[in-house]
Amino acid sequence: MVLYTPQGILNLSRPKYKKYNEVLIFCLRGYICKKKMAVEFVYNTHYNIQDEKRHSSWVESVIISEGFILGEVVFAFFDDEEMKKINLKFLKKDFYTDVICFDDSNDSKINGNIAISVDRVKENALKYGSEFHNEMLRVMAHGLLHCMNYRDNNKNGKIIMAKKEAEKIKMFHVEP
Repeated sequence: MVLYTPQGILNLSRPKYKKYNEVLIFCLRGYICKKKMAVEFVYNTHYNIQDEKRHSSWVESVIISEGFILGEVVFAFFDDEEMKKINLKFLKKDFYTDVICFDDSNDSKINGNIAISVDRVKENALKYGSEFHNEMLRVMAHGLLHCMNYRDNNKNGKIIMAKKEAEKIKMFHVEP
C-alpha cells in the first residue's frame, strides 16, 4: 500500500493505487482504470466499511459543516503493527495510536491521508464502552478535524475536539 504524505511516499506493501494529476489510477489484474474520487477507502486489514457511499457523503457533510470544501481524502485502515511503523517513521513516536493525519489541505479545500488502526479502534470501543462503529466514526472525524486546523495538544483543545467529534458522529446517525 502506498500512503501519500507531505513528508513523502510510504510504501508498506505493493501499491493498490497511484495518484497522478488529481486522478486516482487503480491497477487491477493488469488493467488501469482512471477514476476521480473525492473520498477513498484503502484496506490493509480484514476490516471493510459496509456502506462506503454513505460514509463518503458523511465525510463531505462533516467538511461542509465546518465551512470547508472537500478536495481528496483517503482513509487507510491498518492493524496496530503497521500503524506503529507509520508513527515511528513519520512522527518519530514508538507507540500504538488510533489515528494519524497527514494534512495536505490548502485554504478552504480539505485534502489529506488519514491512517487508522482498526485494532486501536476496537480496543478503545471496549475501553470507553462505545460501539465499534461509533468509535470508528470518532477517529475518522478526529482526522478530518485535524485537517480543518483543530488541535488537541492542550486541555482546551481536547475539550473542543471531543465536542466536535460527538457533533459529527450525530450527523452520521441522522436519517438521509
